[in-house]
Amino acid sequence: MPRFRTALAALALAALATGASAQAYKAPRNAFGQPDLQGVWTNAAITGLERPANFKTLTIPEAEAKAFEARRAAMRAAQDRPSDPNAGAPPVANDPGGYNAAWTDPGTALGRIAGEVRTSWIVDPADGKLPYSPAGKRLLDQTLQKARNSFDGPESRPLGERCILGFGSTAGPPMLNVLYNNNYQFVQTRDAVAIVVEMNHDVRTIRLDRREHLPAHIRPWMGDSVGWWEGDTLVVETTNFNPGEVLRPYFAATIYISEDAKVTERFTRISADQILYEFTVDDPKVFTQVWKAQMPLNAAKGPVYEYACHEGNYSLPGILAGARLAEKEGRAVESVDITE
Repeated sequence: MPRFRTALAALALAALATGASAQAYKAPRNAFGQPDLQGVWTNAAITGLERPANFKTLTIPEAEAKAFEARRAAMRAAQDRPSDPNAGAPPVANDPGGYNAAWTDPGTALGRIAGEVRTSWIVDPADGKLPYSPAGKRLLDQTLQKARNSFDGPESRPLGERCILGFGSTAGPPMLNVLYNNNYQFVQTRDAVAIVVEMNHDVRTIRLDRREHLPAHIRPWMGDSVGWWEGDTLVVETTNFNPGEVLRPYFAATIYISEDAKVTERFTRISADQILYEFTVDDPKVFTQVWKAQMPLNAAKGPVYEYACHEGNYSLPGILAGARLAEKEGRAVESVDITE
């Protein structure tokens, strides 16, 4: 119990510090008198949605953060070493491995909000973990098992492989950081805000002219988003998620958000180079409570180039062709772990 009270106290202090910072800064206005969020922003960071076991608190001292970042940099440098031309061919295996990490761009630092180092985006629950219910965890496991072992056709493969949405929950909502392509471009008009998602060249269109959602049977990718201004904060409510988007696979950060969830996001520009991005996920079908998170969106140098993934790319025919060959040879199609 004392540890829980300490965590809550730390969270309250962090919220007060963030709130004071936000109040001290006055966001510039656009031509419509709205707080100006336009520009290119990034959520690249080595902080993730959930808190790793090696961190016990939401915030850590700067010295501890620097030491952790140095260890990660050393690990990345090792992963980025040129391939040994004398190593020979990789062993025959279901996964023979890949090339080095030169193409990845996950970020080099832990996330910082108003100068505070964050060890997870989740702030509630206080332990920084997703609060799956037993039923929700079964939904995650069952859907993930199906995705790992379904090779009948392209429709059964994850959305990232099919170039429909990015891996994980990059397009969102909520919009989460992944291995690379973590840029977002905001464009505002009087009646709408468009967010161009680099991964996977998606555009979220948020209506500002009315709060009514689409009829329940209309369920677009990324859900149906309506927004409004509360002072300097853009509030966005999203419902009507597409059933095909419930599983969002990304390494150990794979999450399940049901088609009946409600995601509420808040975008507040708290400095010239940072937007405070807060979101809550209300999904009683999957979680035991509404969970909350905070993430920095940091100013980035543009432009955002097109992520030129296209449906029917080389990987998907290869995946399905491999499954057909295994069937022809009388072999079981081996499970592919899409989260490791």
